[in-house]
Amino acid sequence: MQTFDSANFHLLCDKLTRKDRELKGIITQHGYPPLWTRPNTFQTLILTILEQQVSLAAAYAAFKKLKQKIGYVTPAKILQLSDEEMRACYFTRQKMGYTRGLAEAVQLKKVQLKKLRALPDEEVRSELIKLKGIGHWTIDVYLMHALQRTDLFPLGDIALVNSLKEIKQLHPHISKEEMLKIAAPWRPYRTIAAMILWHSYIKKRNIKLGV
Repeated sequence: MQTFDSANFHLLCDKLTRKDRELKGIITQHGYPPLWTRPNTFQTLILTILEQQVSLAAAYAAFKKLKQKIGYVTPAKILQLSDEEMRACYFTRQKMGYTRGLAEAVQLKKVQLKKLRALPDEEVRSELIKLKGIGHWTIDVYLMHALQRTDLFPLGDIALVNSLKEIKQLHPHISKEEMLKIAAPWRPYRTIAAMILWHSYIKKRNIKLGV
């Protein structure tokens, strides 16, 4: 169960770039990617749910609106919001359900986020996948950014897939199995490779990030 942090992140990037010419090219051109981490909190998981299947800009707009409404996001505060108040924060009906379900699970201690830090990746996955609206992409992102695990490669992420296709000049309709084969030599640091690929995607498109 390996993790990364500010002390080893650049070293792991360097280890990968010695193995892979295209990843090295990204860092040569754009520098190291940011250390994209988030606290292991309920608020972080709410932001990740908001990011499902929408642009980052749309997710951040909803999250910002939510924080303006209730401040720091807690299960109790979420459960006090009406449908109308949540809609005003750009929540779809589906995401209202997911968010309230997560809030209830955390409040009733069915999910204890602090305890997840000590569990292997697959045990974390088996705990969170039980919750409605928490799928594999959300769990991958949580493992990568909140628990800082080193070997995730979420092919449910469109930006990651597109960046991989760009730098490796892959066929537009390449299968997930083939993409996983291409990523296999990056084990056990595929999270770091994913962050380098995201960095390339963001820089090429001049995307501005921020909550």
